[in-house]
Amino acid sequence: MAWADLRAFLGDLEKHGELRRIKAPVDPRLEVTEIVQRVVRAGGPALLFENPVGSDLPLAINVFGTEKRMARALGVERLDDLGTRIADMLRPELPHGFSGMRDALGKAARLTNMPPKKVRTAPCQDVVYKGDEVDLFRLPGILSWPDDGGAFLNLGLTHTRHPETGARNLGMYRLQRHDARTVGMHWQIHKDSNAHHAVAERRGERLPVAIAFGCDPVVTYAASAPLPADIDEYLFAGFLRSERVELVDCLTVPLQVPANAQIVLEGWLEPGERLPEGPFGDHTGFYTPVEPFPALHVDVMTMQRDPIYQTIVVGRPPQEDGPMGKATERIFLPLIKMLIPEIVDYDLPEAGVFHNCAIVSIDKRYPKQAQKVMHAVWGAGLLSLSKLVIVVDADCDVHDYSEVAWRAFGNVDYAHDLVTTVGPVDHLDHSSYEQFYGGKAGIDATRKLATEGYRRAGGWPDECVMDEATRTLVTSRWKEYGL
Repeated sequence: MAWADLRAFLGDLEKHGELRRIKAPVDPRLEVTEIVQRVVRAGGPALLFENPVGSDLPLAINVFGTEKRMARALGVERLDDLGTRIADMLRPELPHGFSGMRDALGKAARLTNMPPKKVRTAPCQDVVYKGDEVDLFRLPGILSWPDDGGAFLNLGLTHTRHPETGARNLGMYRLQRHDARTVGMHWQIHKDSNAHHAVAERRGERLPVAIAFGCDPVVTYAASAPLPADIDEYLFAGFLRSERVELVDCLTVPLQVPANAQIVLEGWLEPGERLPEGPFGDHTGFYTPVEPFPALHVDVMTMQRDPIYQTIVVGRPPQEDGPMGKATERIFLPLIKMLIPEIVDYDLPEAGVFHNCAIVSIDKRYPKQAQKVMHAVWGAGLLSLSKLVIVVDADCDVHDYSEVAWRAFGNVDYAHDLVTTVGPVDHLDHSSYEQFYGGKAGIDATRKLATEGYRRAGGWPDECVMDEATRTLVTSRWKEYGL
């Protein structure tokens, strides 16, 4: 099912008891975050604050806050369904290597024949504010944490184009509201829009930017997906929703935005201009410090009549972005398996904010294969930011953290099975002694082979497991025992 827009999805959630309207005035300064934290931790519903203090726009939040809602947003029963769909589409051709992964994504997009569709008029341009009419304080941007540098407009979908190739990028970056017409663009060094901006500055040119809020849920997710630079996010969104995304030309910048977005900002980045951005309570659970980042001057703000502003709380897990990260993990599994064929499954724990730790199971066939996989992970796109890679055998459920811990804690000789190295880390990583790079570790928690140097009597021991006859007998008498 493809949702026409955010409002349609919220209506469906409300129909199924997955959305709660809050009519009482609630302050976007700290109060919204405190409420949302409690609801997220309780596995509660999406929230629609109808009267946020200081704004006449309702605020939707926690829309993606459970895996059930995230799957519903993507039109499937389970998040694994989309990964299965990708795998089925690509069989029997399973190309290998990073270029193969890129080609496979492109092939999937072409096979679906779902490129974006341009329309002449759009609901997102029903109301237009220009110049001094623009007032970003109308948007109920939230101040999530006490020491944040101001209100942030999170969950905005940022559109840019490469100044030379014209390639479009759709990304999701935090946006600090500096004043009524200026927002800070916190795009990190590994992001494609950052690369577009760098090229524009080298050429001495302004970079056009458009930011859309409250898009249909598939498009919003696609903006967060770690796609290769030459794969159009709108092709990917069309594949996910099995329906073309409608785009409309912006009014003042040479970009296109989703026709059914709730709110759109248009403006330009001047070459060389920076403003202090932050502090910001980030998903690491720590404040990121003040740094200079580009500042977007907003010339036009368009919106639907009676728009809904959608945002998200960022902070220490669990948060609403957890199910979004889990969706990426599940959707991209077939593509990761193309890149590293021996992988059976993987898990990116939310507690590691999805890029600090990767748990990988492999079908082990030869000595030191686990170490080969570690290095492959450290060379695979944004998985290269992983600080800890744990490799287990195929019979280990990577999503059962107790099982993984049993293997990694008690079945590893760290003198032989630990790999350490140095490499790139996330821009926001606060623990590395130098920004952008730091130490990494790999743990080989697979069963050891004699050819790997494990030569103790009896070889690597078998796990003690009850014999099947006894297990069957007890199962048949379970109720009889009253247990």
